[in-house]
Amino acid sequence: MDSYHEPVLFGEAITALNVQPGGVYVDGTLGGGGHASGILARLNGTGRLFGIDKDTDALTSAAGRLRGAANLTLIHGDFHDMAALLAGHGASSIDGALLDLGVSSHQLDTPERGFSYHSNAPLDMRMDAGQGETAADMLARLDEAGLSRIFREYGEENWSSRVAKVIVSRRERSPIRTTLDLVDCVDAAVPKPVRMRDTGHPARRVFQALRIAVNDELAPLERSLESIVGMLNPGGRLCVITFHSLEDRIVKQTFARLRKPCACPPDFPVCVCGKLPTISMFGAKPISPAGDEVTRNPRSRGARLRAVEKL
Repeated sequence: MDSYHEPVLFGEAITALNVQPGGVYVDGTLGGGGHASGILARLNGTGRLFGIDKDTDALTSAAGRLRGAANLTLIHGDFHDMAALLAGHGASSIDGALLDLGVSSHQLDTPERGFSYHSNAPLDMRMDAGQGETAADMLARLDEAGLSRIFREYGEENWSSRVAKVIVSRRERSPIRTTLDLVDCVDAAVPKPVRMRDTGHPARRVFQALRIAVNDELAPLERSLESIVGMLNPGGRLCVITFHSLEDRIVKQTFARLRKPCACPPDFPVCVCGKLPTISMFGAKPISPAGDEVTRNPRSRGARLRAVEKL
């Protein structure tokens, strides 16, 4: 596929999106253009594909890979603002959208972006490197309670309070500026026997939590999904790939509510609230990567694809 970022669940996502020639589609997390290439192939020169990403590296890579596609429009922005971004290009309704949530392989493998706990680099973690505060800025600004909350809620870190306490203590002597500075804080906070039993890197949950907070990945997600569903034409589909339980839970619960919005008490014999379903589920269960994909691309482990169709 693409050296920038291998698209996860490529065939499954393109099939679930049900691309129709002449339709209008959105890849809301363009990355290196892997999924977009599949959508364009199905469009076969017809319709329109909008590719959105807030990472300018991604847009540059996708532009090179997808050069020559006259029906492709690249947009620098956040899919959370999809309605406004598309309105700026004269589009108010779409036939399908795909979201591949989380961090890309390119971002993880580019040390200077500060996403990885394996290399020493400035603590940045911004997906849009030109906007907002960095991870180092956030670690310097928040108090102990605020840091603990982020690590607990966004990383499900059992030692969140101790990690926050160590960070606050150490930054009084010297700023936490690099990825290995943060790794050292986690190592100091989490007891060695716990770290030795951990099958993954001890800092992975703290890094995930900080990345989510820096990029505000979860707070707008429910509203964004509702907005995108509202833009879909009847029969249009929204496909979402998630990589961890927090974002998957939001997607699952939002889709469930849109599929069964009735607010009547359960003992009412008939619905009187008038809230009607707006979507149906595509498939009874989320789709997971096949074993050969996980072997080829270990980062696909844990990915889940959920798809809905507009009624």
